[in-house]
Formats: sequence, structure tokens, C-alpha cells
Amino acid sequence: MAILSLVAFYFAYGKGKHMEGLVIAKNLTIQILPMLVFAFILAGLLQVLIPREFIANWIGNESGLKGIFIGSIAGAFLPGGPYITLPIAAGVMKLGASIPVTVAMVTGWSLVGISRLPMDFAIMGPRFTLIRLASVFIFAPLAGAMAWLLMRILKL
Repeated sequence: MAILSLVAFYFAYGKGKHMEGLVIAKNLTIQILPMLVFAFILAGLLQVLIPREFIANWIGNESGLKGIFIGSIAGAFLPGGPYITLPIAAGVMKLGASIPVTVAMVTGWSLVGISRLPMDFAIMGPRFTLIRLASVFIFAPLAGAMAWLLMRILKL
């Protein structure tokens, strides 16, 4: 509703700016749509190819800290942006990964960003890169543990 209101407002008062915005939106859609399709296909394939028992044993509700650490490391190696990572994380969670593990996975992905390491190393240097990596590998499991604790406190 808000989007339609903005388009109507700019149509009436924007002196043609609404068309510029719609063209930008069209271009973004064309750019992002293939990534979304790929991510949804990958997420669907994961749900079929990975046995539920495997997920339950390694990263399910009973996996505890082991699952949180696995989720943190797996997240660190997930490629791409949120259009790819979030559908994959949702697919794994649908298979039976616990919420704390999924929180650790998404946190690991967002903080580590394995694809950023070459740039970190080249621009910031090896010392900075190693310290940053050591720091974020602490925060991803911590986020998963905090999610576990919140679920217990809130009885979710």
C-alpha cells in the first residue's frame, strides 16, 4: 500500500520522477531475479538431497553447541549475498536445523564473508585480517548461543 501511495504521490507531484524510479526498479528486478531463481532452486535441491536424519543429528534441535559451531563454520563459507544465503538458510531450517544453529549460520555468513578475505588481506593486511577472523569466529557461535538462551527464556 505504501509503495502504491508513493507512486501516486510522485505521479501527481514528482514531475516525471516516478517513471525514473520505475525504470530503476525494473533494472534491479532484472539484475536480481536470476540470483533469486538460482537460490530457490539450490534451497529446494538441498531439501531433497540432504537426509533429514543427517540434519537432525548434526544441526537439529538436540545438536547443542556442536550444531552451533557447525552452523557458524558452514555460514562462513556460504557464498553470495542475502538473495542466495537466506533461501539456503531457510531451506536448511525447514529440513530440521534448529533456530540457534541457523542464527549462527547467518551470523557467520554476514560476519566472516569468505569472499571478502582477499580484499581484507590486500587492503587491510594480514594482521588485521587474522584478528578480524578470530573475532568473528567468536561472535557467530555466541549469537547462536544467545538465540538458544532467548528461546529458553521466552519458551519458544
